[in-house]
Amino acid sequence: MAGASFRIPTVLTADELMDKSFKRASKISKKGSDALDGKKKTALAKVTASGDIVTSTLNGYIEKFPRIDKGEDFLPELVDLVIGIDRYKKALGALNWASNRIDKLKNDSLRDIRGTKDPRTIDGVRNSFYGRMSSYIKRIDDDLLFLQEAKNKFRKLPAVDPNVPTVVVAGFPNVGKSSLVAELSTAEPQIAPYPFTTKGIIIGHVKDDWRTFQVIDTPGLLDRSFEDRNAIEKQAVLALRYLTDVMVFLLDPSEACGYDMGKQNALLEAVRKNFSGVPIIVAESKSDLLKRSGENISFSVETGDGMEDLKGKILALVRTVFRKKAVASEEE
Repeated sequence: MAGASFRIPTVLTADELMDKSFKRASKISKKGSDALDGKKKTALAKVTASGDIVTSTLNGYIEKFPRIDKGEDFLPELVDLVIGIDRYKKALGALNWASNRIDKLKNDSLRDIRGTKDPRTIDGVRNSFYGRMSSYIKRIDDDLLFLQEAKNKFRKLPAVDPNVPTVVVAGFPNVGKSSLVAELSTAEPQIAPYPFTTKGIIIGHVKDDWRTFQVIDTPGLLDRSFEDRNAIEKQAVLALRYLTDVMVFLLDPSEACGYDMGKQNALLEAVRKNFSGVPIIVAESKSDLLKRSGENISFSVETGDGMEDLKGKILALVRTVFRKKAVASEEE
């Protein structure tokens, strides 16, 4: 899911939309066989142009905003958390309502103009159309403002593809997460904004023969106890759970990161609890400073010690994910 992939236009306010519509209409003038015919043709063209500008603009917004329904998956969970799916759908529904009302009003007004030979009636129908259309547009002003804010939030969603196997690197700050992502990635990792972190998430893409998977460090999300978070941050962690196929949890036994092993192990247990069902590789970083014996893989990005073992274990689990996804797609 890449925020940049959502090609959503700038959403005009109610006043801006009316200005756009009326400015276009004000420039229209039609000639007729006589004064009445010219007046009627001009009124018909003004009503048509102003109404079409509004409905085409509103329908364009409806078409270009992504369709998102609530569900247990990363994107719906994240959008619901950041934007609010119920309010989002209500806003799009309001635009659809206004577009339909204005289109009907336009057609009714055109019929009334065509059916009269009274110049005052022509002016009255046209002015009534302008007034009632403005009323409909003003009624959706809050929805237009909401959708412009939603557009800005969509742009800030992380450039993560939920369809690609994903390795998430977790652990306290300064344990070496970002360095590991950079070391595993074939290209320089991207920094992408994320709604709940002070820093952008770091995304690297790794090639394994014909396969590609993504490795992600999420500073500010998985670097402190779940219990210490506010409600929104907890939801963000749970949304991330839907994205994570494999997790690499880093411990720094040298404690050069500034956190003792008691706190690091407590965080590990909290992550295990909230990511049950996700395979977790526990690896100990900075083996150039302190290397312990035990079941965990020890490695150092600085010296390369243990890196091949760690990469091998990650690749083995990711390949299993690829196989499971392939079988699942064949069964669909």
